Amino acid sequence: MAERPSNAPLTAFARGLISPARVRFLALLALCGAYIQGGLTKALDFNGALAEMAHFGLTPQAPFAVAVIVLELGASALILSGRLRWLGALGLAGFTVLAALLANRFWAMSPPERTMAANAFFEHLGLAGAFVLVAWYDLVHGASNGTGQHGRDL
Repeated sequence: MAERPSNAPLTAFARGLISPARVRFLALLALCGAYIQGGLTKALDFNGALAEMAHFGLTPQAPFAVAVIVLELGASALILSGRLRWLGALGLAGFTVLAALLANRFWAMSPPERTMAANAFFEHLGLAGAFVLVAWYDLVHGASNGTGQHGRDL
């Protein structure tokens, strides 16, 4: 369907605002947002991070807290920078699945908590799936090493 001439300037303006590079960065930032927020919160309130590790039965708490902070912030930085994006994405995918298994054990709960935990569990699986797609795309199209096939880059 051809665009009406009266819409052409608005469409051109919107295309300029929604450039592939901007959309890509904003989408990846949104995908990493919870991990950036979580990593910064844990780093700025290390006692809170220790309490969170204790809550989930992870001991010794300090090494687990440091590992989670480094993973959340480091993997997010890899994804956003495009350097070894696949590695950062797979790291956060694996972390997300493990965290969902640890924190959202809906199968061991009674209603109504079961429903909320099941929703959170499957939302986290979807998030992990998005990270796997980012890793797959990056590996297939060579985006991290600047050799994107067919001129595409994620």
